[in-house]
Amino acid sequence: MFIIIFRSKRVLFFSRSYFCEMEEWYHYPLLIVVGFVVGFINTIAGGASLISLPVLIFLGLPPSVANGTNRVAIVFQTAIATAGFKSKGVSTFPFNIYLGISALIGAILGAQLAVDIKGETFNRILAIIMIVVVMIIVFKPRINLTDLQERTTGKYLWLSILAFFFIGIYGGFINAGIGFIIILFLHYFNRMNLVRVNATKVALVFVYTLSALIVFALNDKVNWQVGVILALGNGLGAWLSSRVSVKKGDGFIKTFLVVMVVIMAIKLWFFDL
Repeated sequence: MFIIIFRSKRVLFFSRSYFCEMEEWYHYPLLIVVGFVVGFINTIAGGASLISLPVLIFLGLPPSVANGTNRVAIVFQTAIATAGFKSKGVSTFPFNIYLGISALIGAILGAQLAVDIKGETFNRILAIIMIVVVMIIVFKPRINLTDLQERTTGKYLWLSILAFFFIGIYGGFINAGIGFIIILFLHYFNRMNLVRVNATKVALVFVYTLSALIVFALNDKVNWQVGVILALGNGLGAWLSSRVSVKKGDGFIKTFLVVMVVIMAIKLWFFDL
């Protein structure tokens, strides 16, 4: 249970294991603005948890609580984005649900293992991975999607289900940068165009993040009020992003994705999470 105490201009949020002190009025609009940016980026590309997590820590949340609180916004963001894609006629049901359920099981394990991973070594390893992602995106031979059909049934479905179990473990653990991994896998293994990739991504992330959020909540690692405020911005950004990505198409998404991967890799290499 959270106890909210008003003391002059300060609002204190208490739980059994931590407190978050929101000392300034501008923290609230800051959370909404950050949420909007994060929701927009995550829907088209990914990696924007590398923005929201430091902001939550800056506002006073312990890293483990920031990790759990961020999931509130991700759940809301992906639900809104899924609705946005569906409103434009883009859906990959039931393929996205199959992958989502597999990732959900993995996410439960990952969330239970969640720890503070701000270490410099981890950040640099992840930065290298992201640079590899950029190289694959830039130099991978172009897939002619007019000649190749999507590979979402048979052995490709089962291999995808297995892969997303492990992807779910990482998603439950920290989630930062997972959008890049999902996009690459769905685009190059399942042969989906980037618009359908993003529609699939947000739906399955919604499914597995629900399980991770429950684990964090049961361990008292969620500040619900901060999470809901952040989620308001996330939802707005995700709705706009889902509609823009459908309108602009694969070229826009690919350019946006490369730019974001480079930015996130630089951030990880030179700065702490």
